[in-house]
Amino acid sequence: MERAHLSTAGPAPAANPVSDLYSKQLDILEHDLISLVEAMPADLYDFRPAEGAFSDVRTFGEHVRHIATLLYMTAAIVQQQATPYGPGQGDNGPDTVRTKSEALEYLRGALAYARQAVAGLDERNQFDELKTYFGSQTRVAVASGLLYHSYNHYGQLVVYARMNGVVPPSSVPSSSVPPSRCS
Repeated sequence: MERAHLSTAGPAPAANPVSDLYSKQLDILEHDLISLVEAMPADLYDFRPAEGAFSDVRTFGEHVRHIATLLYMTAAIVQQQATPYGPGQGDNGPDTVRTKSEALEYLRGALAYARQAVAGLDERNQFDELKTYFGSQTRVAVASGLLYHSYNHYGQLVVYARMNGVVPPSSVPSSSVPPSRCS
C-alpha cells in the first residue's frame, strides 16, 4: 500500500515579498476607504462638525482630497519622482476636485499611483534612505506612511459618516471579509 506524500512546506514564497506585503495592505485600505467614500451621500461631502473642538476642521470631501493628495505625495517620494499633485490649500490637493464623483476619481488615481510605488519595493531597495519633509527615512518607512496616514483620516471619515447615520461598509459583517476585520 502506497502512502500519500504530505508536504511540510508552506505556500510558495511570494515572488517579491516586500512589494506583496504592501500591496495586500493597500488592498485592505482601498476596500475600506472606497466603500466608505461611496457610501457617504454626495450632499454630505461638505459636512463638518461645527461645535466644540470641531471648529475649522476639514469637511468630509476635504478629508478625501487630503488622503488622496498625501497618497500621491508619499508615493512620489517612494519612487523618487516629482509628485503629480502639489499639496494645494491646506494639504487638500486641487481645489477643482469638488464633487463626490471627482473626489472618488482623484482617490482612485491616488491609490493606483500608490500601488505603482509599492510595486517597486523589494529586498534590495527597501532600506534605501530617502529625503523627506521629516528628514531621512527608509523607503519602507515612507511607504508605511501611505497606510497609517490614510487610516488616521479614515477614522475621522467614519466619525463623520456615523454622525450622519451612515454605517461604514467595512463595519458590516459579510462572508467576504474575515471576522477579525469586522468592527
